Amino acid sequence: MSDRSPDEGGIVVIGLGRFGCRLAGSLAALDHEVLAIDRNAEQVQKWSAQLDRVVQADATEEGVLRQLGVADLGRAVVAIGASVEASVLTVLALVELGLPQIWARATSEKHAKILGSVGAHHVIFPEAETGERVAHLIVSRMLDFIEFGDNFAIAKVRVPQVLLGRPLRELAPAEHYGVRVVGAKLPGERFRYASDDTVLAPGSMLIVEGSIDQVQSFAALT
Repeated sequence: MSDRSPDEGGIVVIGLGRFGCRLAGSLAALDHEVLAIDRNAEQVQKWSAQLDRVVQADATEEGVLRQLGVADLGRAVVAIGASVEASVLTVLALVELGLPQIWARATSEKHAKILGSVGAHHVIFPEAETGERVAHLIVSRMLDFIEFGDNFAIAKVRVPQVLLGRPLRELAPAEHYGVRVVGAKLPGERFRYASDDTVLAPGSMLIVEGSIDQVQSFAALT
């Protein structure tokens, strides 16, 4: 395995389906060098005008990836979702090249176990993660929601009426509601870090952190 930093070099995105295309476009928008690979000529043609480097190739072949210079990149994302076999073989090829950071999309728990066993460093479930996030938003009053492991979440919520007009020092949300207010956006202003002296006005929005149940309960306050 290579000892170079995964932050060095560009990023290769393999598989230009809906997820892979959006990921590659977002990485490019963040000013990262992106090499996109797909075996489908139509997909390559479609995205060649929007990404700097788009190549039609079989990414399951280590030699092909080496010729494309993938071994010199720091990170790889295997975004293939249509074929478990192609996904796994591509991860194996990247492992043989010694990439220090390999992300791989899984479509099932079994697929995820295989990807991890053959060397993927990070396995992601974009559809499942999006579904869980949207479910939380639908059944709660949260405006946005990010769930982390170990029952921990960060959410954007409207300020409850019970918190208006008093500084956070007096309100003590961590003590009374089990959440920490880490950011606040007062009307007409940008988000900023919240402090004990922050006084919340009607129409304010908050960024809070805590357990999933505590965050949901806090968002439900009126």
